[in-house]
Amino acid sequence: MNYTAETMVVAVAAFLALLAAAFAHDHLFAVHMGILCLCLVAGTLLLVKNAEFSPTGQQRKTDLTGYCDEVIRYGLIATVFWGVVGFLVGVIIALQLAFPDLNIAPYLNFGRLRPVHTSAVIFAFGGNALIMTSFYVVQRTCRARLFGGTLAWFVFWGYQLFIVMAATGYVIGINQAREYAEPEWYVDLWLTIVWVAYLAVYLGTILKRREPHIYVANWFYLSFIVTIAMLHVVNNLAVPASFLGSKSYSLFSGVQDALTQWWYGHNAVGFFLTAGFLGMMYYFVPKQANRPVYSYRLSIIHFWALIFMYIWAGPHHLHYTALPDWAQTIGMVFSVMLWMPSWGGMINGLMTLSGAWDKIRTDPIIRMMIVAIAFYGMSTFEGPMMSIKAVNSLSHYTEWTIGHVHSGALGWVGMITFGAIYYLTPKLWGRERLYSLRMVNWHFWLATLGIVIYAAVLWVAGIQQGLMWREYNSQGFLVYSFAETVAAMIPYYVLRAVGGALYLAGGLVMAWNVFMTLRGHLRDEAPMPTSLVPQAQPAE
Repeated sequence: MNYTAETMVVAVAAFLALLAAAFAHDHLFAVHMGILCLCLVAGTLLLVKNAEFSPTGQQRKTDLTGYCDEVIRYGLIATVFWGVVGFLVGVIIALQLAFPDLNIAPYLNFGRLRPVHTSAVIFAFGGNALIMTSFYVVQRTCRARLFGGTLAWFVFWGYQLFIVMAATGYVIGINQAREYAEPEWYVDLWLTIVWVAYLAVYLGTILKRREPHIYVANWFYLSFIVTIAMLHVVNNLAVPASFLGSKSYSLFSGVQDALTQWWYGHNAVGFFLTAGFLGMMYYFVPKQANRPVYSYRLSIIHFWALIFMYIWAGPHHLHYTALPDWAQTIGMVFSVMLWMPSWGGMINGLMTLSGAWDKIRTDPIIRMMIVAIAFYGMSTFEGPMMSIKAVNSLSHYTEWTIGHVHSGALGWVGMITFGAIYYLTPKLWGRERLYSLRMVNWHFWLATLGIVIYAAVLWVAGIQQGLMWREYNSQGFLVYSFAETVAAMIPYYVLRAVGGALYLAGGLVMAWNVFMTLRGHLRDEAPMPTSLVPQAQPAE
């Protein structure tokens, strides 16, 4: 592959970013353009190392598998890296809630680091995991190399640039100041270009497939890519005040803006954090278990029911607001209905182990995947329950919601991603096995214990918080001031940080295990036990 053209394009982009910084209308935009320029200069230097400026050029060495796996290797490393970064920032902001003196104004306070954490975990860790695994799955199930040549590399590096620009924008104070603190207009525009390229690579690979059947995992991945594109474009419709400034004006306001935000927000959960990772489940669980999917027919019913119902559920985030009551009720009804297809997917994933349940004892990777599916089932029961108006009146705005979100994010998204990483690492680098299966076991228990502590603590905290907010005395006055309800949360915030630290420790164990596997090392260790039942002893 000749990198001459790519090098020229990135170098020109770096020069344009430098000009934008020089003529910026506000200092924050100038700083952000300076950061962009530095990133592009680094990219130019990286490409120059691989560029060939002779007329013939040199071709990139083809993978021995016949597939385009080099970009997937980079994606796996990026997934591990951003996962550790996201978990670390999460622990920091948890400690900031427990110990407010840790807030360092203005750049490292909770308000700016919180969107860094959520974006790092959801879009950097989760997004790289989805892009990386989807590229792997679509090639194997279609028996075709990725479409578009170097377009897959553009998707990978373009997405990393988006992550860096979004995160640095949050820290220096550039975002749209809406519910999800989205990046400003020029970062959103760049992500749109990258995402369209991602769709082109994925859909092009499916269209040129040599396998007539489209495996169900590809249905889920494709629905995630298409729907996220639609959500991103509509939610971020804005008019920039200046092309040399960071400020922009959203096309929506008031109730319309709130509804658009939660149509985006809940469907980002539904398609980014659910449909995409279900594609991961439908490929990697059968592969690791060496068993077929329990019911292929159920997987198709699961797919169509899920994508139809999820798109209507967003208004349940706006109960008891200015949103019309009929819209709130529609959101609640579709949310309750979502319980059925969600559990259909959970049952399909769990029952894939039919005839191979012993693998839960002997294979820590399978154990991680099964716990992920269990958390998927639990969080998709809890979500519909919390959407019911009577329950929502207690739970909304409390720590219960945070506990629910993290049981899904850490339990479902995190654990299924860890399982996929452990499955892929030895295969992508041609290793006999992982560096250490026992370290996978340690990671499993650290992560599981961290999730249980985190979620259980915030469930209790949220219910206590909601009850304190609605406690009235005999004269009709509130019993507790808001400051008293915050003070009551401090012990829970400390325990929350402990749970997050355990989860981070598991992520560090994974990073070391992956790094040593890449280096080609094998840890000398006894095999995992094949049974927990004591062996019978011969009679004397």
